[in-house]
Amino acid sequence: MTEKQLILTVLLLAVFNAFAQQNYTRPELQNDTLELVVADTVNPEEITIDENELSIYTSRLDSFSQSWDVKNAFRLDTLEVHLVDEYPKNIPDSIYVQRLQKTQQVVELSFNPVVQGFIKMYTERKRDQVERMLGLSDFYFPMFEEMLDKYNLPLELKYLAIIESALDPRAVSHAGAVGLWQFMYGTAKMLNIEISSFVDERRDPVKSTEAAVVYLKKLFGIYNDWNLAIAAYNCGPGNVDKAIRRAGGKTNYWEIYSFLPRETRGYVPLFVAATYVMNYYSEHNLIPRVPAMPTTVDTVMISKYLHFDQVSTVLGIDPEYVRSLNPAYRRGVIPATTEKQYPLVLPYVKVNEFIDCDTSVYAWERNKYFPNNALSGPVEKNSGYFVPDDVKGKSKIVYTVRSGDTVGGIVKKYGIRQADLVYWNNIRKNFIRAGQKLAIYVPEKDKQKHENTVAKTETTGTEPKINRDVQSDNITDFEYYTVKRGDTPNVIATQFGMNTTDLMSINGISSDRGLQIGQKLKIKKKT
Repeated sequence: MTEKQLILTVLLLAVFNAFAQQNYTRPELQNDTLELVVADTVNPEEITIDENELSIYTSRLDSFSQSWDVKNAFRLDTLEVHLVDEYPKNIPDSIYVQRLQKTQQVVELSFNPVVQGFIKMYTERKRDQVERMLGLSDFYFPMFEEMLDKYNLPLELKYLAIIESALDPRAVSHAGAVGLWQFMYGTAKMLNIEISSFVDERRDPVKSTEAAVVYLKKLFGIYNDWNLAIAAYNCGPGNVDKAIRRAGGKTNYWEIYSFLPRETRGYVPLFVAATYVMNYYSEHNLIPRVPAMPTTVDTVMISKYLHFDQVSTVLGIDPEYVRSLNPAYRRGVIPATTEKQYPLVLPYVKVNEFIDCDTSVYAWERNKYFPNNALSGPVEKNSGYFVPDDVKGKSKIVYTVRSGDTVGGIVKKYGIRQADLVYWNNIRKNFIRAGQKLAIYVPEKDKQKHENTVAKTETTGTEPKINRDVQSDNITDFEYYTVKRGDTPNVIATQFGMNTTDLMSINGISSDRGLQIGQKLKIKKKT
């Protein structure tokens, strides 16, 4: 890191500290008291969460950190490893309680072992992801606050997006919820969010944020209690109503805790933990990681069909960056007409350039993308597979998933991008199962080679060896992997079918930044 970069980092940290320590108060919404509730109306032994329940949230954080924009926006120079290795541990409960009491919020903040467990998850086990979210918050939080203010809701509700999506607008949960605010299809339609073959406004930061705020306001109107409204946002008001009935009509969140769906039990504690971390991250030596790509953007309205490739080619922008700024468009196409316009988000420095040469942008290879100026579907369904327009000139092969396969391993085997494999096959949360058939698109010249590989695998039940730059160790139960540029513990663990926590524990890695190019990592041998 150069001296100039170091100075910039220190200045940005000071700005973020000032930002995070503000108290967002809404006098018209505040209760008579904002004292901390420590759930003393229930038996503390009933407020528990096991490792399996905790893994729901840790795996979600890992999964949501694998998108193209997250990986490329936060690429680390090898000199920037171990910026902060030391952080406080074994903090007394009284300190957590005192800090939460100082965090003046409209939403009640409780402290108990479950809240403490999630705070430690954020401040100890998932530090790298938290630092990324701190950096992204400068981009998203002002928009969230503006929308919450518009509907007269507590501004701290912005922290819900952290536990919903880790501030990733492309996030997709194992249940099929999508976007920053993780809307299911039915809920999104109820809130008038557009979902079509070309557009999914659940991924539009502005549209989805307004829908989330409207929904939260509606839920608070039902329960007049923010903890219950937040719980209902996660599992639906029907499940909260069932929990209240099973608890004998009690309406305190902690008293109905054990009657709620498993995932929802951790939802309010996670909200408390996220609120704590976003206000006290500096006390845990967490440093906001500012995205390398510009976060200052502007919007132009589009009134005719437009493909992202036209924009990226004429304006000289990475096409994946255009996609990351416009996640609502599912096929890289904006289906705009004079009757129905759509927004295009661009880096601020490119907006005037687009306005000056928009005719050239629209005209570039127009007949290729829109023959006869018609919107022909760039994606067709064929045998259950997505066939996107960006695979023209490539050949499709069908791979049958075998026991022990991982998304990372398949990607490496065929030399394709993980994002492409996930998109082609509608894979959620990187989950694949033995026997599942995956569509893979490879260059025509490599088709025969890969088809032979598939045939050999399916005939013999064994796979050809892959050069993974692994050095065998006959003495122990481990083999060794050499870290390459762009590797993270999660990527490596996925590649070898390991649990990320196990990989980090075996190698004494405390965070995603604890890797250096050329470093040797122990990998458990498959039995």
